[in-house]
Amino acid sequence: MNVLFAGGGTGGHLYPAIAIADALQARDGANVLFVGTADRIESTIVPKAGYPLATVPSRPLTRTISFELLRTVLANARGTFAALRVISRAKPDIVIATGGYVCFPVVLAARILRALRRTRAPIALLEPNARPGLTNRLLAPLVDEIWGAFADGDARFAGRYVHTGIPVRAGLRALPSREEAKARLGLALARRTLLAMGGSQGARSINDALTALLRGAGLPEGWQLLHVTGEHEYDRVRRALERDEGAVRPYLHDMTDAFAAADLVLARAGASTLGELVATGRPAILVPYPHAADDHQRANAERMAQAGAALVLDDRDLAAGRLRLTLDEATAPARLAALEGAARRMRAADPIATILARIDALVARKSASS
Repeated sequence: MNVLFAGGGTGGHLYPAIAIADALQARDGANVLFVGTADRIESTIVPKAGYPLATVPSRPLTRTISFELLRTVLANARGTFAALRVISRAKPDIVIATGGYVCFPVVLAARILRALRRTRAPIALLEPNARPGLTNRLLAPLVDEIWGAFADGDARFAGRYVHTGIPVRAGLRALPSREEAKARLGLALARRTLLAMGGSQGARSINDALTALLRGAGLPEGWQLLHVTGEHEYDRVRRALERDEGAVRPYLHDMTDAFAAADLVLARAGASTLGELVATGRPAILVPYPHAADDHQRANAERMAQAGAALVLDDRDLAAGRLRLTLDEATAPARLAALEGAARRMRAADPIATILARIDALVARKSASS
């Protein structure tokens, strides 16, 4: 099977695609090609994962009439022509778009080639967020199926939506024991662990709040911290700390031990983080990134809170020093037990297995109709 993935810009758009690609290669040796942009993080993450990357021009879609709109139209027109060439050469059996503005020219090109009968490839769109962004809303009528994280999808996806969950690396669904993970990370075996993370770039407001907490009242009694600062934030955070209550890391390329050791997670509410929390059954304090497009991280966090698996802390409240109060609430034994129970109940069928079945069904359907 030849599979073409389109996506990029953030880890939330790339890591689910890589998880699907890994599963396809492990199952039947699929030929995988990623399409992204040359100046975003896919240019490093995709080759590091072992997959080829083709690049096409693209720019974020804009809602206002301006000179920027003209630049956007021209860039995406060039991207569509470039994607026509990429798809024609790759001859994919299926096109899977996993998010980011590069998906617009790629999906448009795939539909044009379908209309010209130059390809039969079905097109699937992964929407891992509770609130879809502008690109995915525009692409929804052009795709055959939309795979989503939540049982009820956006109303605009009616008729095409399939609840799959968010795909994650296989290791996160089969965690090692807490004792083994803590030993490898250098954590105290007898203490509960708060895992704090903000992605590869780090989340400065989370880092600052934790630094202030450790320099002041400290963590709740009996707790330790595994703090993944982000590579650009690590030196600043280490200099600011007056005492250690666990381990500080700039970045962890494999989060398996981190989630295995964690009793509670403090993080942003991006799609890949939600997928990891659901896959590992870990409760969380979620701090939505306040500048996320369409405020989608808040919608994500609220879905987790409604399920009883997370508390939501606003970024401004984090900056105002409310982290310790929220930690006290989350780590109270009865409250933590309730959060843990709800998080475990959110673990459902393996999203990878569901998505592989959907891929097979879509490819078989298009082959039968040709």
